[in-house]
Amino acid sequence: MTVPNDIAGTAALAICEALLLALNDRNVLPESEIIGLIKDAEAACEHASPGDRDALNAELAALTNGILAGGNSGRRR
Repeated sequence: MTVPNDIAGTAALAICEALLLALNDRNVLPESEIIGLIKDAEAACEHASPGDRDALNAELAALTNGILAGGNSGRRR
């Protein structure tokens, strides 16, 4: 997986990840729900309508698949 080159997007991903981890740590959302949210995000990118953003959607789908496959957090490794 390549490193994202969009600083704002990378920061947003890190913040979302931290929020999801905190929701799990506080027993607000079980891990299965969090995985479901990530899978929904991946599916939205993968099945987006064809158009100008095809390459972006493919990269986003690959990124979310990478998160699911290996985890994105140093805490979860």
